[in-house]
Amino acid sequence: MEFVLTPAIALLLFATGTAAGFVDSIAGGGGLVALPMLLSVGMPPQIALGTNKLQGSFGTFSAALNYIQKGEVTLKEAAVGIAATFAGAGTGAWTIQHMEGGFLKGLIPILLLGVLIYTLASPDFGDAQRRPKLPAPLFYTLCGLLLGFYDGFFGPGTGSFWTTAMVLFLGFSMTRAAGYTRVMNFTSNIVALSVFIALGNVVWTAGLVMAAGQIIGARTGSSLAIKNGSKLIKPIFVTVVFLTTARLVYQSYF
Repeated sequence: MEFVLTPAIALLLFATGTAAGFVDSIAGGGGLVALPMLLSVGMPPQIALGTNKLQGSFGTFSAALNYIQKGEVTLKEAAVGIAATFAGAGTGAWTIQHMEGGFLKGLIPILLLGVLIYTLASPDFGDAQRRPKLPAPLFYTLCGLLLGFYDGFFGPGTGSFWTTAMVLFLGFSMTRAAGYTRVMNFTSNIVALSVFIALGNVVWTAGLVMAAGQIIGARTGSSLAIKNGSKLIKPIFVTVVFLTTARLVYQSYF
């Protein structure tokens, strides 16, 4: 089925991009909204994945910029993480072109389930800034390489892992963790997007229509997250982790 961008589809994709950007800027998981829509309008899977990375990159950039402007993120502090994530994502994106990533489909839902249980069992999880358990440079180097590789190689749940790790090991509040997560997500998205572009697996017209919606949704969602903090972020975060886990379990075992 050849993809054709009609006015009706363009409007639908714009609305989807707005919704995906809103959710993703708060708790990640925008792909749960965007990717099924791209597939439903007739895109082959690889092209849908590439187009999703294009539109999603605009959303993560918009949200990250808002968190930076509102003082929740300092780029100087994130520099080591950005560099490590870039290297990890590049390695992951290269690796997935040469081997099968299916073995991760059974492991990742288990890890995400652990994140969900821990978050629900910790009523004060991410409510306030706490003392870090690891030096920031060491944390960003290890997690940047590991989670950057994972995002380039496979992807689902990356934002959830970043947010949880920042709260646990750096003592971040959920709001601050959400901001730094968007910066790291944008970094690995750009690397993965470059690979999809090189392979010709991007529909630019559709991606840019969704990107316009992403910018609006991400700006709105991140502003609400900054204003309301963990009381808004945590329930959306839990919902996104649950839905991501359910989707991966279904894809892996059914």
